Amino acid sequence: MISGSFIEQNVDFVNVPKLIVCLTGMPGAGKTTIADALKSKGFDKITMGDAVRAEAARRKIEPTGENLGKLMLELREKNGPGAVAELIKDDILKSKSNVILVDGLRSLAEVNVLKKIGTVKILAIHASGDRRYTFLTERGRSDAPSDREDFTKRDSREIGVGMSESIALADETISNNNLTIEQLVNTAYQIIQGWEK
Repeated sequence: MISGSFIEQNVDFVNVPKLIVCLTGMPGAGKTTIADALKSKGFDKITMGDAVRAEAARRKIEPTGENLGKLMLELREKNGPGAVAELIKDDILKSKSNVILVDGLRSLAEVNVLKKIGTVKILAIHASGDRRYTFLTERGRSDAPSDREDFTKRDSREIGVGMSESIALADETISNNNLTIEQLVNTAYQIIQGWEK
C-alpha cells in the first residue's frame, strides 16, 4: 500500500483519486444548473447526455428527445447497462480537476464503472413533475418534451434504465421545489465540500 506522503511527493507518477460527484434525478430537476454553476469553483463538468449526443452526431442521427432516448437504450443493450459511463471515462481521467461533476447519472451500473477510476458520491436532485416540465420546456433544448405525454414517456424511459435506484441510494438528496437557483447551488456546494474533507 502506498502512503499518503508518497502520493503527495510523486503526483506525476501516481494518480490522486478523483472525487466523482454523480448528479442524478429526473429530467429537469436541476442537475445541469448545479453543474454549470459549480464550474466556477474549479470543478469539471461532464454531461452523460453529451456523450450520447456526440454518438448521435457521429451516426448522423437528429438529436431529438426520442432519437437520443432510443440511442441510449441501444448503447446499453449492446454494451451493457454501464455503456454511457464507459463513454466518459477517458474525459474523467484526463481532467485536471480533483472534483468531477457527472451530470445525468442514471443507474448503479454506471456508478460501478466510475468506481473503478475514482471515489464516487451520488447527489440526487428532486423536483415535482410540474416544476420539471416547466423548466424543460423553457430551457428549449432539442430534446425538450413537446407535450405532457412526451414528458411522461421520457420519465418512464429514465426509470426503465435504473434512475429510481440511483435516486433511492444517493448519498445525499436535495429537494428543489422551493429553492432559488442560488440556494440550490449553495446547498450542493456545501454537500460536496463535506465530501472533499
